[in-house]
Amino acid sequence: MKMTKWLNFLPILAGLAAFCGGASAQDYPNKPVRLLVGFAAGGAPDIIGRLLGQRLSESLGQQFIVENRPSAGGLTVSQAVAKAPPDGYLLLVADVSQLAIAPFVFPSVGYDSLRDYAPISMAMVTPLFIAVQPSLPINTFRELIAYAKAHPGKLNYGSAGIGTIHHISMEAIKSALGLDIVHVPYKGGGQSMPAFLSGEVAVLASALSVMAPHVKAGKARLLAIGAPQRSSIARDVPTVADVIPGFDYSSEIGLLAPAGTPPAIVSRLSLEVNKALKHPEVLARLAVMGSEAVGTTPEAYAENIRRNLEKYAKAVKIAGAKVE
Repeated sequence: MKMTKWLNFLPILAGLAAFCGGASAQDYPNKPVRLLVGFAAGGAPDIIGRLLGQRLSESLGQQFIVENRPSAGGLTVSQAVAKAPPDGYLLLVADVSQLAIAPFVFPSVGYDSLRDYAPISMAMVTPLFIAVQPSLPINTFRELIAYAKAHPGKLNYGSAGIGTIHHISMEAIKSALGLDIVHVPYKGGGQSMPAFLSGEVAVLASALSVMAPHVKAGKARLLAIGAPQRSSIARDVPTVADVIPGFDYSSEIGLLAPAGTPPAIVSRLSLEVNKALKHPEVLARLAVMGSEAVGTTPEAYAENIRRNLEKYAKAVKIAGAKVE
């Protein structure tokens, strides 16, 4: 066939490709979909993954199955989804540490948060609360600042590990206010909270759901929330932003597909995720966790990731957080 005839066929071939792509997106999903979670069962990524999986299974007529693959910082599942076929059948439930902190903490994470994923929707935000040992003469966040300045190097704080949101947020506070508070990293919240309760560390940043029972028992005193607004379930706790304008270091979790996933599939998933996040049972479960449902468009979630990468690049540098 002559070249001119091939050129005449190109528009037809392009139309057929578009038609086939649309048909496959329209038929999606026609087999089970896996949601990869890089942390153990029972944590926030696992809980929101299962809540969404249940609702998506009901609305889309196929199983959405959560697979827990715990690894350092969730890197293994992040890499797996980044390299997966872009067909919408392997998705990533990712938190802000995987997308915007780990790339600056580890020498190489094996993925690019902007290039290798098709963001679907943010799902939830969990603000961190700053708590102090009730044995200390500290009742407010401003009193914590005054005490730390009067006793440099005497206070310490626990975190769930180097490079975690707990670590980075506390270092951001220290840097902004010129405080000398010693960091004591642990291997996860399962170690840092007991250390705080035993008096091994004086200060801790954690989710309200973790703190609440101990606050009620008089074993912890809440001082501030690290989000722009006060929490609807802890309205008497002021924000760090009252002292450090613009301060916002909260845990964020969202859903992503591999880059190149057909836009029609991404859009459909985003629509269904946003519907699921409005379901009364989902809202009630998140409220118990001290979390808020945050559904977004794919474009808004992509922009959020870009902003977080800029913010945490600076924050990680300030914290000096590196894992070799």
